[in-house]
Amino acid sequence: MKHNYQKNWINSRLGFFATLAFFFWVKTCIAYFVDFNLNMENIFQYFILIINPIATTLLLFSAALYVKNPKKSYIVLLIISFLTTLLLYSNIIYYREFTDFITVNTMLGAGKVSSGLGKSTIKMMRPYDIIYWIDIIGLSLALIFKKIKIDTRPIKARGALAVTSFAVFLFAVNLTLAEADRPELLKRTFSRDHIVKYLGMNAFTVYDGVQTYNASQRRAQASENDLVSVQEYAKDHYAKPNEELFGMAKGRNVIYIHLESFQQFLIDYKLKDENGVEHEVTPFINQLYHSNETFSFDNVFHQVGSGKTSDSETLLENSFFGLGQGPLFSQLGDKNTFQAAANILNQEADYTSAVFHGNGGSFWNRNETYKHLGYDYFFDGSYYDVNESNSFQYGLHDKPFMSQSAQYLEHLQQPFYTKFISVSNHYPYSPLKGDEGGFPMANTPDATINGYFATANYLDKSIEEFFNYLKETGVYDNSMIILYGDHYGISNSRNKYLADLLDKSKDDWGDFDDAQLQRVPLMYHIPGQTKGKVSHTYGGQVDMLPTLLHLLGIDNSKYIQLGQDMFSSEKDQIVAFRNGSFMTPKYTVVGQAVYLNETGELLEELTPEQTTEIEDLREKVTTQLNSSDALTNGDLLRFHTDSGLKPLDPKLFDYKNGLEKAEAIEKEKGSKSTSIYSQHGNKSTADLFKTKTYQEYHGNATTTSSSTTENK
Repeated sequence: MKHNYQKNWINSRLGFFATLAFFFWVKTCIAYFVDFNLNMENIFQYFILIINPIATTLLLFSAALYVKNPKKSYIVLLIISFLTTLLLYSNIIYYREFTDFITVNTMLGAGKVSSGLGKSTIKMMRPYDIIYWIDIIGLSLALIFKKIKIDTRPIKARGALAVTSFAVFLFAVNLTLAEADRPELLKRTFSRDHIVKYLGMNAFTVYDGVQTYNASQRRAQASENDLVSVQEYAKDHYAKPNEELFGMAKGRNVIYIHLESFQQFLIDYKLKDENGVEHEVTPFINQLYHSNETFSFDNVFHQVGSGKTSDSETLLENSFFGLGQGPLFSQLGDKNTFQAAANILNQEADYTSAVFHGNGGSFWNRNETYKHLGYDYFFDGSYYDVNESNSFQYGLHDKPFMSQSAQYLEHLQQPFYTKFISVSNHYPYSPLKGDEGGFPMANTPDATINGYFATANYLDKSIEEFFNYLKETGVYDNSMIILYGDHYGISNSRNKYLADLLDKSKDDWGDFDDAQLQRVPLMYHIPGQTKGKVSHTYGGQVDMLPTLLHLLGIDNSKYIQLGQDMFSSEKDQIVAFRNGSFMTPKYTVVGQAVYLNETGELLEELTPEQTTEIEDLREKVTTQLNSSDALTNGDLLRFHTDSGLKPLDPKLFDYKNGLEKAEAIEKEKGSKSTSIYSQHGNKSTADLFKTKTYQEYHGNATTTSSSTTENK
């Protein structure tokens, strides 16, 4: 009797509706507890979390009940179930990589990122992911083979309306409960986690869509008057240069070396192998870090959002933040006006600018964004000999990348402003093979962490070889080489497995520890000067452009920049994170939680003085982030004419045939050419670049790597 009742239930349209809705609720709850880390604090929050998928699921699924044709109604219901599951699963995959949820801007910019992410997506899939799809597959097959019969009985409109109304009522109850636990949830959103935790994935996507639409409207409606408050902030926030260091690197070449996914804890770190023998992970970078020719910082934090590497470039090139939702490069990079480093240095000091990157130019929309930043050249993956043996899904490995870059670097007119974007130390940190293998793997339950140290060691060797090349050509002595980490390498969701390697307790690991690991290296290596030291000043990537300009002897006060010179005595040492959390020498503030840096203690109750102090700091952080958002969302720099910069025409930049163009300039300048190639008697210096494998460095290999390729 019970079996017949269940069979009749599933064969009714409402029964089929309820079954799909139930399975989607189960899948969402599984995702909440297995794949997402939503930082639940009490039983009440768990209750809200469990009920929050119900209202929006019923609301969306009820649309199928209004379809009068029975067969079409079932099809519409399955389509809605598929789309909501696709949204859920896409967020699961995205969260595994970024520890964040997909925004509408991210969806809109997905096509501008690259197919390389497709391979990474496959690597982030898990065998148990089938549970997110098995219900749709099973019920669809049951319908096709008539194990479940289509109910031809009509559903009255008032019945469908009743389901919809009940869903709206449930959502109102859900929102009321959420507001009781988190007042002004939709007005004061500190992170996307809060919306998902309290209202669910579907509600978050709708909320984010509304926010995105409002942002696009603000851009369309922005006017010159909106720039005034941002200008005032930049003026008041300006930090005068350190007189002793101002102009120390004037006229020198600038060489940025991008340390992919490189965190500060790698500096001086020694990994123990299975026999207890210690292996220094980055010996050459450590040497640079402690050199008296290097100004190093140990309290610099990355400030990226979901744009990750591209956000770090946004920060260092412009001294403002990436977007709160999605990557600026993909969304606004080919639309907005910028006062970027490449353009400033070209117009102020006649610098030639170039980016070197052994991956596709369309990744993060770089091939278009760089034109708007004012870069003269972009040597992307098409300029390199990239094959299966020397690359992975994110591009050319670092040693061949550095060595092959020499044939292009040598033809640039000096002084040049360049950026070398490495990729080998990128998730998933796969073990290096063949003669490049050999550095020990860490021993944790997480394969990602285990390979992280070996790929960092490989990066270290590639940089040492590049430095040796610079010294051989003589260009080293007239350059300033800046090494910076772009963002975290190990995500917060994996940090507990890292705890043992950092002599921390996995059980005691928390938000405070996660925040401390957001430190990244920042080093200004200036050969010939001997005043370098390790500074403990707190700062972020937003401070890199003002610092660079002052070292080059260029006053940045006429530009709109939101950071401060790291060497200035007026540096405020407040580090804003993209999500509104922040760091100072005294406090770590994560959302509403306040920790003392000295002890790591969570301040359960703040004194009146501490409350005032934190509120003042939070206001400064909010003002900086709001100023950045106003600049970017409103494209306000199009209204700023006081800088003296001539407007850029992106259409004049073309990154094809870059080598031929550089050679043509050499020929035109003749004896006045300042390129490395010209200074070496019009002879290539590419053969001066020497590279060896890991095994060769350790005396175990018999072959020598090729250091050059044919010019493309």
